[in-house]
Amino acid sequence: MPPPRPPERSHPLARLELSRLSKLVDGFREVRLLVVGDVVLDEYLWGEVERVSPEAPVPVVHVQRESAVLGGAGNVVRNAIALGAHCEFCTAVGDDRAGERVLALLGELGVDASGTVRALDRPTTRKTRVIARSQQMLRFDRESAEPMPPRAVRELLRAVDERLPRADGVVLEDYGKGLLSPRLLRAAMRRFEAAGVPVSVDPKADLAAYRGASLVKPNLREAEALSGVRIRGPADLERAAQRLRRRLGGAAVVVTRGADGMTLFADDGPGVEVPTPRREVFDVQGAGDTAIAALTLALRAGGSLREAAVLANAAAGVVVGKIGTATASPSELRAHLPEALAAAEGGGA
Repeated sequence: MPPPRPPERSHPLARLELSRLSKLVDGFREVRLLVVGDVVLDEYLWGEVERVSPEAPVPVVHVQRESAVLGGAGNVVRNAIALGAHCEFCTAVGDDRAGERVLALLGELGVDASGTVRALDRPTTRKTRVIARSQQMLRFDRESAEPMPPRAVRELLRAVDERLPRADGVVLEDYGKGLLSPRLLRAAMRRFEAAGVPVSVDPKADLAAYRGASLVKPNLREAEALSGVRIRGPADLERAAQRLRRRLGGAAVVVTRGADGMTLFADDGPGVEVPTPRREVFDVQGAGDTAIAALTLALRAGGSLREAAVLANAAAGVVVGKIGTATASPSELRAHLPEALAAAEGGGA
């Protein structure tokens, strides 16, 4: 096991610089991420609506094509790879056709699927969406949120042990499907701390097991639920975030606020707002996965938290302009950087 790495030191700039942000994007190629979390098979039925059913007052969708991509923690992997990073993945699927499809999609990405555990008594999580006229008409889910059996937990921790020595950073992506149970998290966090590898968390449940993480990225609704603070304004947001920081042992908290960008809490002071450009939004699905991937890559490439937030806003801005679970490429990210930078500078430091 390598010696522990020194604690992170941010180097905030008096002014954000476009050339510096572009250089950080170049640095993504040198970063190796380990993603651990709930994988989802996102399925799509694409079609057109031409009439209302005579059987019930519902539209009839004439399905013209079908597609499937990795969602959940798998979408973090997709985004990290699309942005140029190296990525390994530890997750679990059921012993079913959907699980086979997940393995095939990982292979298409060039990701070693041996970190994927077969949980025989659980189905692979599937979310099937019907899309017509660029709008989601319906979604139906097949899943289980029960904790994984002890055997599967042991196998997953062995997979983590094998990959951790190669990782520059870890992303824990919790979609509430039972993989990141308190038992698994406590064991995994001990390993990450011993290896000195920084951990970013996209949480869904109680934060106690994530103590020791370096960054946590809830959205507004999650920040309310996790802190117990009703957020009606900036003062409430600060109180909620500082409560989360105390529970986490001082981790940076980045609260994503949709079209309003992000607010950063890296110390005991007030938050730093990083606004995002206004743009036409087609689908917010997966934008949080893009944000945690870009935030983590930027930090591991040597960026400050504010620089990482600008890059994450730009990357999320790319994917919300697409339909379905999407990714951003380095060229798309660079194209959005000038307006993301202008919006951030307009928000002050």
